[in-house]
Amino acid sequence: MASNDELACSYAALALADDGVTVTAEKITTLLKAAKVNVEAYWPGLFAKALDGVDIKEMCSNVGSGAGGAGAAPAAGATAAGGDAPAAEAKKEEKKEESEESDDDMGFGLFD
Repeated sequence: MASNDELACSYAALALADDGVTVTAEKITTLLKAAKVNVEAYWPGLFAKALDGVDIKEMCSNVGSGAGGAGAAPAAGATAAGGDAPAAEAKKEEKKEESEESDDDMGFGLFD
């Protein structure tokens, strides 16, 4: 769970980004002092370095879109590669059939 210091620095960085101000350790510290929030001295510097060169607004607006794109790329690549998708489906079907047969090899079934 995040500590209060981390949360305070996160909110300060979001507030600065929302106002279009560059996020620096000094500005985070100034904002936290104005809000009368005391944090360990190293937190603002860590957040400033971590967010250096990052478009915070873009990052916040694309929170859930990262995982969806990863699944679509292999599917598009398989169709562009020459139609290896039917071969992959055939392999999956073979594996399903093998698993069903292996249940019969045990010598007993569900209704025996």
